[in-house]
Amino acid sequence: MKHMVLLTLLLLSILQTACSSMGVEPWQRGHLAKQKMQLDPYPIDAFLDEHIYFSKESSKGGSGLGGGGCGCN
Repeated sequence: MKHMVLLTLLLLSILQTACSSMGVEPWQRGHLAKQKMQLDPYPIDAFLDEHIYFSKESSKGGSGLGGGGCGCN
């Protein structure tokens, strides 16, 4: 039982130190700043898609939850 406790504590201490060493290095920041890594990599396309959806549904913001511009859910 004593060996299991020691093994568990050793494993937890190894996992804790591994998390602290992770991060974004300066040479990796260039990759993260690329357009394809953004949440919305093509904002003009997203705007046009939203505009088309708005025009068809006759309501703004209908892309979130259910329902549409016609009143039917």
